[in-house]
Amino acid sequence: MWRIDGDSNRVYLLGSVHLLRPSDYPLPAGIYEAYADAETLVMELDMDDLDTAAAQSLASELGLAAAGSSLAVLLGAESYARASTLAAKASIPLELLAQTEPWLAAITIEQLMLTRIGFDPAFGVENHLMERAIADQKEILGLETMRQQLELLDGLPVAVQRALLLQTLEEGLEIQAQMDMLIAAWRNGDIATLEANILQDMQAQPVLYEELVVARNKNWVKQIELLLEDSDDYLIIVGALHLVGQDGVPELLRQRGHAAKQLAQSDLQ
Repeated sequence: MWRIDGDSNRVYLLGSVHLLRPSDYPLPAGIYEAYADAETLVMELDMDDLDTAAAQSLASELGLAAAGSSLAVLLGAESYARASTLAAKASIPLELLAQTEPWLAAITIEQLMLTRIGFDPAFGVENHLMERAIADQKEILGLETMRQQLELLDGLPVAVQRALLLQTLEEGLEIQAQMDMLIAAWRNGDIATLEANILQDMQAQPVLYEELVVARNKNWVKQIELLLEDSDDYLIIVGALHLVGQDGVPELLRQRGHAAKQLAQSDLQ
């Protein structure tokens, strides 16, 4: 978590793990203190206004293969054979995703694998703090819309989608150890571990990294700068990957003249 001071307000920037387990609670106390200080909660999506049925319909609209096509066709024979082998090792029923595009297959598989080991979006940082904000009648805003997020994935070149799906399946074989490492690093503000183990994997796919991380970070920085002109305090929550590295939001804010200070628990007491 970072804090950026405006002329008349504070903006807290919290890296999130989107799915957590009941055993990951309570969250570090500093998160609750920043939440208490903020008048408004800002997330990637305006989650309290999210229509689940509409989101599922949109995913189907964008993520199903066109008539005459299929996941196997879009992957090609070699990649589909590799995906089938990896899916079998992970006990993933790839045949159930036969009519999806690779990007939708990838995020569906990732969610399935996380759910199997006890992770649930209902316990994710965003959902947890959204429920508090609703109870406390705090305003909740979003940096993007669901359509923007899904169109971004849908617009990725097929070769990039193919690589994303194969990476998801490969990493899924070690997902328990990876998540334990990620959450330990996240709780301790261990940026070096996050950069070495999560960021570098994303950077290994330049198009994916540019489209899903860098371009969005630059867009969010512009929105955060507007919030820094306000008098209310804000808590902004985005995926932790967006806050680390030279293209991370804190570094981009520093480059634009805003001092972003990473917080330790003692800074909030």
